[in-house]
Amino acid sequence: MEKSHNRFDEFPKEQVRSAIQMGIAQAEEQMKNKVNTPYRNRKNNKKRKVIYALGSVAAAFGLLIGSSYYSPVLASNLAQIPLIGSVFGDSDLIGLQQAQKKGLTTEVGETQTINGISVTLDEILYDQTNITIGLIIESEKELGEHYFGAGMDFTIDGELPDGSSGGYKEESQSATTKTAIQTITVTDDMPNAFELGLILHGENGENWYFSTPIKKITDMKKVPIHHSQNVDGIHLTVTELAVSDTGVSVSFESSEEKTDFEQSRAGDIEFRMVDQNGNEITSHYGGVEGKKVKDHLVYKSNKQFDPIDSTVTELTITPYIETPTGKGGEEYDQNGKSKEIELKGVSSQKVEFESFKVNIPK
Repeated sequence: MEKSHNRFDEFPKEQVRSAIQMGIAQAEEQMKNKVNTPYRNRKNNKKRKVIYALGSVAAAFGLLIGSSYYSPVLASNLAQIPLIGSVFGDSDLIGLQQAQKKGLTTEVGETQTINGISVTLDEILYDQTNITIGLIIESEKELGEHYFGAGMDFTIDGELPDGSSGGYKEESQSATTKTAIQTITVTDDMPNAFELGLILHGENGENWYFSTPIKKITDMKKVPIHHSQNVDGIHLTVTELAVSDTGVSVSFESSEEKTDFEQSRAGDIEFRMVDQNGNEITSHYGGVEGKKVKDHLVYKSNKQFDPIDSTVTELTITPYIETPTGKGGEEYDQNGKSKEIELKGVSSQKVEFESFKVNIPK
């Protein structure tokens, strides 16, 4: 399979340079006026790379979306490269495989080459849980494991988000070729359709810019739940379950009377899910957004699972605490400067939530 971007005879270098400088200046001013409380998912023992996010100043490219990737303005070098196949179709995630097979993804195929590194924005899926982005990376020379850090910054209709969460994972296909999948956790304030701006930062100061319209898939069933329980000082409310061809998701809110995110357990809630026959549905975790509300920490999240088939009539869901290990990840301050978060001691006291059942409508 081969995808390419349209080629242009002339490239307006001075126009691009001027536009980017103006965008960065505007974004710096925007960041000064934002007050954000960052919360980061921690890396668990499966060594997930997680995006925590207040977005860096470099995400200023989003302000240029009006003239971006359907014109040559933000293209650095356009290249036509052979692809190994669909990133989603070749992944080991059943939901992404089905989405690609059933045509639910937005195929992009835009490629930029900078310093001998070609990055292709392959395709995007916007469902009830995540915006999932597939990348293909080809380089003239071998790249280090963390060359692209924790993945891409993003904008929504040219605006920096107040905060976000998600994940980024790369797979090596050869010494000089990688595929990558990035997820951005969907929040209530995200519109059903918008212009998604993306920037990928390289270790040597390279910036790959992309912009594309996306739209949330509509073929899904939503089941209101509103199940609440209080266990060991943690208040949990499961608000909704959504079912589509791309998977099952559980939406919840949780809170705890604490002021230190790294000491809090309410942001480490995961779920086990089995059908009426006892078959477990594979979980794929999901990012968490957290904020301080007076003397409480309040979290919201969607947790994603593999798709279920038409024979499933009932699901039993059991919440539990996933105790994190390793370093706490990376965070950004209001000036776009990053720092690592060390994992502090979290209570090892076992928290036992009650299971609950959800009937799946036909």
